[in-house]
Amino acid sequence: MRHFGHLAPEVRRRLFHQEPCEFTADSPARLLSAALGGTLYSPATRPRLAEDIVKQARRGVVSMVLCLEDSIDDADVEHGEENLVRQLTTLAGNPADELPLLFVRVRFPEQIPDLVRRLGPAVRLLSGFVLPKFTGERGIPFLEALQDAETVSGRRLFAMPVLESPELLYRESRVETLEGIFRVVDKYRDRVLALRLGVTDFCSSYGLRRAPDMTAYDVQVVASVIADVVNMLGRADGTGFTVTGPVWEYFRTQERMFKPQLRQSPFLEVQAADLRAKLIEHAMDGLLREISLDHANGLLGKTCIHPSHVLPVHALSVVSHEEFSDAADILRPERCGGGVLRSAYTNKMNEVKPHRAWAERTLLRAEVFGVAREDVGFVELLAAALPD
Repeated sequence: MRHFGHLAPEVRRRLFHQEPCEFTADSPARLLSAALGGTLYSPATRPRLAEDIVKQARRGVVSMVLCLEDSIDDADVEHGEENLVRQLTTLAGNPADELPLLFVRVRFPEQIPDLVRRLGPAVRLLSGFVLPKFTGERGIPFLEALQDAETVSGRRLFAMPVLESPELLYRESRVETLEGIFRVVDKYRDRVLALRLGVTDFCSSYGLRRAPDMTAYDVQVVASVIADVVNMLGRADGTGFTVTGPVWEYFRTQERMFKPQLRQSPFLEVQAADLRAKLIEHAMDGLLREISLDHANGLLGKTCIHPSHVLPVHALSVVSHEEFSDAADILRPERCGGGVLRSAYTNKMNEVKPHRAWAERTLLRAEVFGVAREDVGFVELLAAALPD
């Protein structure tokens, strides 16, 4: 699979200076953690779950979470498990490289080995499990269960802990909670693919809900948690983890109303300002601003609860030609001693040592999401990626 792999090769060549790389569920963890992109959540109770997975893969989704936790009623857990096993068993006839990376969000540690056992050979479709309400204390049984299930199945299984507990939100317990989380995920570092933020739960603790014209970073009590999570768990010194962006709750289904405007002329007589007006009208402006702020605050990828959110996440994750040029210049072997240089675009200073970690992360993002051509931006990428 690859990002924008649903596009025709000639379209990709027209869009990209460097095309996104191909990867599989067996690729190195460092690559997969950066490649998650917009991770689409789906209740495990959906009656056509297998068809939905295939459909979304063809629309450009590369990672999905099949949820047995908050997205379904407590009374439906048993049905959800049965449906999940049945649907994935049906799906097992499909080539794995035609499917997204699949994860199951569980409620209890015991569900992990039980589901792996019940899936049998179909477990080959799973890349891992999403672990809810994760803290140092509550996380250990989940990770031990994952490790045992991996041994029994012979299949590499990753964990994606969700950071959403009140202990993490409350100021008086936050540092201690983060320290506990770090000790556990560091111990199981080879199994932890990414850390996910549960911002809806954070808001719930204070009876808050952000409006569609506000981002998570406008809610200060939430923004402070994101900052501390990145501070302690997202460092670029080799001790950090990929931290993914929070869910965006709002969506509209009138995507087709602005798609013709995007495509009314090839590359692109429609100006970015015109598109922005259309997106505001369709409650997308807040999402776009939040994705940009995710990147500015050290987050990569995003939890998505609607398919229309996925492609904007991917389009805004593509590395611009200017970013790529700066990063490549900074990382040239002859620059390893440091120094300052003017960017090839002659509009900024690139200081080799302070900007090195940024450059390394940028080139990893470039590998998985690609590098846009010099005259191609978000508008063109989104226009091309939208399904017919």
